[in-house]
Amino acid sequence: MQDERTGRPPSGDFCRRAAQRRRELGLTREEVAQRAGMAPGYVAYLEEHPPLLTRRSLHRLAQALSTSPDHLLGADTEAPPGAGGTVLPRPELRTLTRRECDELIAPGGVGRFAFAPHGGGPPTVLPVNYAVVRGDVVFRTGAEGVIAAHLPGRASFEVDRIDDAVNEGWSVLLTGRALPVRDARDVLRLRGLTPVRPWAGGEREAYVRMVPEKVTGRRIVPAEPQPGTAPPFPRAGEGPVPAP
Repeated sequence: MQDERTGRPPSGDFCRRAAQRRRELGLTREEVAQRAGMAPGYVAYLEEHPPLLTRRSLHRLAQALSTSPDHLLGADTEAPPGAGGTVLPRPELRTLTRRECDELIAPGGVGRFAFAPHGGGPPTVLPVNYAVVRGDVVFRTGAEGVIAAHLPGRASFEVDRIDDAVNEGWSVLLTGRALPVRDARDVLRLRGLTPVRPWAGGEREAYVRMVPEKVTGRRIVPAEPQPGTAPPFPRAGEGPVPAP
């Protein structure tokens, strides 16, 4: 699969990405094979040899690993999400239930913490690595940073996932209060419960707890085909997809 604008193959190592994602999920090759409807030996082959996949097989493997085809191909590291053209002829926007929202953000990862500074000025939005502890969002920050200066205070927290390959995705928005965790016993407990490690590194030992008061979410999916409607013609290049 090449970038239509540059003609270059996507960067990254498919085998390494697939194996790393499986380990992150704590899955065996047999479990991934069962999820993807593939033979365990084929999953092992994909992790050890650069494969030639059909788009269907690539999507099945990505779904089994709870990630996107572009991530496995290494094509999602430079361009912003959604930079590619849409492939959904009739997208449908669906409102998520509170339970669905909770399930989507439960694994933790990277979200966006948004707040208005106490002294005024435009809203500030910063990406942070987070975990969910008993319904609250928990993350670490610098004790003297801009986030710490806002605490306690009103804030929002957004998490999303976009699959550029088929232009599907979801977003969850939490609004509520962000509180500093100052009690030493609470800090020790959070350290034991949340393996949250900021990618930015550095001294970020101040814990923040985001207590949601309102949780909303939306998902965009393909609409159900209308009776008698022919499926769209495949686009150019939608045959087998060579991995880098």
